[in-house]
Amino acid sequence: MNRREQREQLFKILFGVEFHSADELEEQIGLYMEDLGDISKKDADYMTGKVRSIMEHMDEIDGMINQASKNWQTTRMAKAELSILRTAAYELKYEDDIPVSVSINEAVALATLHRSEHGPAIVHRILPGMV
Repeated sequence: MNRREQREQLFKILFGVEFHSADELEEQIGLYMEDLGDISKKDADYMTGKVRSIMEHMDEIDGMINQASKNWQTTRMAKAELSILRTAAYELKYEDDIPVSVSINEAVALATLHRSEHGPAIVHRILPGMV
């Protein structure tokens, strides 16, 4: 599974987490991984670890998003865009091996694929403010 495919799956896991309590995180991750079927242990471990890490840093990530979004707080954002922004913000802050432009472009691509009317524009407008 390449990085783009991993991001897609991470987005879906984080999106699903929005509808469950934090206590259910491990169960939700496990169920999602089962539904993916035959994926490598390496991919499963990478995605599981990244979701856990994003969740551990959620307050800081949301703070970054809130600061960059100007007048549009995470509590008011659509869940899809928020999940995409959280994934990209995590990459920008914690993953030095991923170029900033790649994180932003991949997030915009995800927002285009899973978008609401203004999703790609919102993602493209907020992420550069975090750099």
